[in-house]
Amino acid sequence: MSINRRHFLASAAAATGALMLPRAVMAADTIKLGSVLDVSGIFDAYGKPMDMALRLAVSQINADGGLLGKQVEVVGYDTQSDMALYSQYAQQLVRQDKVDVVHGGILSASREAIRQTLHKNKTLYFYNVLYEGGVCDRNIFINGVTPAQQAEALVPYAMGKSGKKVYIVAADYNYGQITARWLQKFVADNGGETVGVDFFPLDVSDFGSTIAKIQTAGPDLVIAPLVGGAHLSFFRQWAAAGMKDRIALASTTLGVGNEHKVLTAEEGNGIMVAYNYSQELETPENKAFKKAWVAAGGDAGGMHELAVSNYHGVLTWAEGVRLAGSLERDAIIDALETGISITGPGGKVTVDPKTHHAVLDVHLMEFENQGMRVVETLPQRQPIDTQAVCDLVANPDDNTQYEIQI
Repeated sequence: MSINRRHFLASAAAATGALMLPRAVMAADTIKLGSVLDVSGIFDAYGKPMDMALRLAVSQINADGGLLGKQVEVVGYDTQSDMALYSQYAQQLVRQDKVDVVHGGILSASREAIRQTLHKNKTLYFYNVLYEGGVCDRNIFINGVTPAQQAEALVPYAMGKSGKKVYIVAADYNYGQITARWLQKFVADNGGETVGVDFFPLDVSDFGSTIAKIQTAGPDLVIAPLVGGAHLSFFRQWAAAGMKDRIALASTTLGVGNEHKVLTAEEGNGIMVAYNYSQELETPENKAFKKAWVAAGGDAGGMHELAVSNYHGVLTWAEGVRLAGSLERDAIIDALETGISITGPGGKVTVDPKTHHAVLDVHLMEFENQGMRVVETLPQRQPIDTQAVCDLVANPDDNTQYEIQI
């Protein structure tokens, strides 16, 4: 099943008014969509546009007649980048608000803070962020890219433009640690050598000694799965040290929250990335999305990978509800497991029945004048890393985050 392309564009045009209907209209008989995101706090650069995108998707659904004859109401909570609030609000969404679905979480830690609560209470959950792979749970659907979809494409491209010796600097939690292992595998698979790997807590902002260490190691390429505002300092300090034109730089995270717009062009130009979305994509769906975003009051430059992934997640859930003809969780899961697709600003998004992950277009890109220039599009890449450990068709009761053996 695939949502009609014309239907998407018409829906986007219809929703250029308010993001939500007034509360008085919503109060009667609505479908409740729960949202838990860092709308404030240290990760608000990710969370605010994700919240905006979710509400835009809901407004378009409602402008198009809603779902099952009902309007969709957003019940949203700001976690303030506090893991304890994630747990608290998940309980509240389930027990007090009695929502029909939850979309939310940014870090893997925030996902795991709420996933078991939602699983136990049989409340359908969508996690719409790139991550390290391996989650196998019939109650969750994941719309972000995994390492095999992203890094497997980025590594040979970046090595081809630089050389075989690679140094990795990564965030020191499960995303960075697992992604670093995948990067080492893909470097080796492409005939390269990893000459160094360093990990940094999320609050580290001084990378002077690390840059000196990299200079000593003499790699051809640095790949940086770094996360958050503090880690943005690495890219500034790298450029200030005169390294940007001496050693090539790639990242699996830089730009997903529009960090390339915070860097100057001189600091960012030439950095290589691979994501599902760029504002520079010249497609009818992306043009319609950007027009609707601005008309709804969004910052024209505020759209980013995680926001679009959240938007895709809401559209995917809505199409599952339409196909199921029901709000019953298992009926929606069964509908989504038919391999349902939508077409959005990042391209075609298809549910993989085996893993509940998304099959996505991935775009190899380079930063250019604070934009993301698309070099090549790799269509409909499978989450083969998670497929190696997860088969929800054969094992529907699985509820594990596997650490994939690399």
